[in-house]
Amino acid sequence: MDESGQSTTRLTGVQWLIIVIASIGFAFDTYELLMTPLAAPPAIAEMLQVPLNHPSVTDWTGRLLWISALCGGVFGLLGGWLTDRLGRKFVMASAIFVYSFSPMLAAYSTNLGLFIFFRCTTFIGVCVEFVAAITWLAEVFQEKSQKEKWLGITQAFASVGGLMVTGVNVWIVAHAADLPAMGLPLALGATAPATWRYLLMTGLMPALPIALLLPFVPESQVWRDRKRAGTLKRPSFAAIFSPELRRVTLITAGLSACAYGVAFGALQLTPLRIAPGLPELAAQNKELAPMRKEAAELNKQFDQTQPGSPERKEIVEKVKANRAKQAPFDKIVKEKANSVQLYQELGGLAGRIALALLVIAAIPRRLLLRLFQVPGLVAVPLAYFYLFKQGADVFAWGIALVGFVTVAQFSYFGEYLPKVFPLHLRATGGSFATNVGGRMIGTSAAFLTTNLVAPMLADGPVLPMHVAKAAGCVGLAIVVIGLVLGLFLPEPKAEATD
Repeated sequence: MDESGQSTTRLTGVQWLIIVIASIGFAFDTYELLMTPLAAPPAIAEMLQVPLNHPSVTDWTGRLLWISALCGGVFGLLGGWLTDRLGRKFVMASAIFVYSFSPMLAAYSTNLGLFIFFRCTTFIGVCVEFVAAITWLAEVFQEKSQKEKWLGITQAFASVGGLMVTGVNVWIVAHAADLPAMGLPLALGATAPATWRYLLMTGLMPALPIALLLPFVPESQVWRDRKRAGTLKRPSFAAIFSPELRRVTLITAGLSACAYGVAFGALQLTPLRIAPGLPELAAQNKELAPMRKEAAELNKQFDQTQPGSPERKEIVEKVKANRAKQAPFDKIVKEKANSVQLYQELGGLAGRIALALLVIAAIPRRLLLRLFQVPGLVAVPLAYFYLFKQGADVFAWGIALVGFVTVAQFSYFGEYLPKVFPLHLRATGGSFATNVGGRMIGTSAAFLTTNLVAPMLADGPVLPMHVAKAAGCVGLAIVVIGLVLGLFLPEPKAEATD
């Protein structure tokens, strides 16, 4: 260590391998999850044999998100317990292989049940891997400064995963005609596999490098030594609610729920539900209005016909013609939405990087959290109540700011949680905060925004402007709750292993 307290020890080859594995894991955590909004709608439409704009597609997409989040929370909590029981490296590797092979199996699904099952196992793998990985990283680096530095830096790759999946999807759509069929099922009447199947197959990418690198990196030494000596206490869910841990367990779960609540109750809704209502798109929306009305009527007629009947085939042709008329206008709307999403992802990446730098600067952890929470009091209402009405250029910067202050908090808890739970409960406690608080409770904010608050703000049909107002209301309320909860967050003490 030098006089400033910074590490002067050079990283070994094994430590670099650890960093590479953790970075791959965090990047593909996000990659695997963000395949859902890209692959689910066309997959569900194909499985149900209905038009893409059919109401059942929207309904089942919402159910899929809810079911997968519930499964991820429940089994993610179990995965945290297994991480404390069986070892950090073993559970992390197992989770990575689960979320690598599940998308590939989903790509070969021939019915909706199988597709939902494998998307749920993907979500479970991600939920387990995240907690196992941060616990592993927190213990394989012995020097405090190295540990904090690389926990922050490797978690920044989670935001890179969002950029990766968008780029890969664009490439697949552009080159789908040249890709081999690889035995992928075909939709009724199709001559080539759908692009969503190819996208899901790319979820296999992290498996190969992880399989090659894992034999060369160690298990957590402190965990392994305690295990071999027989002094490692057994983890239990009841123990994280013991008097000495109850406060930190509940507060971190609540704060994690707040971070995920802003992300899912506002940010994740922005590209598809809010951006299409930007002022620049008024002309396109005016042209699309009668076509969408016609599409809704065609869907009603579609439901009244029998599968395979001449009447249904006739309606399907009309649906295709309707979609062809909408395509030029939809393309402009999607391009604008994709632009806003890019700013959102870049803002999140910048937030993670800023968090990593501030962690290295050794800022007290309660103060560090407030540095990202307090700006949210301004950023969320500014973006959704005001900048949304001003146009895409300024709104995109507003969303980038919301992404900056929100996504950074995910990295914050990845660095904070291993410090406040003892060795034998480190993954169990972290998993409860992240998976139960964040992924089970926090993600429900999307339902709150779209199904409860937005309809209350709309006199008739729910429009993007109503969703924007609802996102602002829900997001601001959650930020305030997070600020209050943060007052009770304990400052980490010297890390204990007992």
